[in-house]
Amino acid sequence: MNVRRHRVLAGALGATALAALLVGCGPAPWDAPGASSSPKPSKSATVAAPVPNDLSSGSTQRALQTGAVAATVDYWSDLTMDKWTASAVKPVSLSMVTTITPNDGQKVYLQRATMVAVPGTATEDLDALSAQTDQATVSPGYLVLSPYSYSQTFNVGPVPAEATHVTLQFTYDFLVQTTPTSTEYAKQTATDTLTVAIAATD
Repeated sequence: MNVRRHRVLAGALGATALAALLVGCGPAPWDAPGASSSPKPSKSATVAAPVPNDLSSGSTQRALQTGAVAATVDYWSDLTMDKWTASAVKPVSLSMVTTITPNDGQKVYLQRATMVAVPGTATEDLDALSAQTDQATVSPGYLVLSPYSYSQTFNVGPVPAEATHVTLQFTYDFLVQTTPTSTEYAKQTATDTLTVAIAATD
């Protein structure tokens, strides 16, 4: 009699435990109706692409080729890049030397150097500033054949406040002697372009 009572009691306890387990096995919170299976993506802020800056290190060197003339041009600015603001007058200096191949003794002269500054935004170019030209005051021009060099400083004036950069377009007009003793010259033109970032102001 006691054995049977123990079996009945054990069976009742087992059923109660099973019922408790079944109650505890409901749907997980993330499986409940209306619950999202994945987190909603957050809106990311739009980050503007960095503006290229050929003078970011303070200076740059370019190798230009036009006909038989090879020109090496160094560019720099005495105004630090954080001060290249829209309203500032921004100096750009250059130093140039040339070589000629084949070198038969003829000389190379720089007749004219021109810079045009074109401000721009991320989406468009703005109106160009007035061209600046250094016209040689001696004939046939400034001797730029190595070891003789040419140096000049141009100034980029104020640009619109919305400008993020300025593109500097350089043109160099050379006169090359046809022979070492000739008074006849061949004209060669080289071009170059620099992009300089405009510093943001508070």
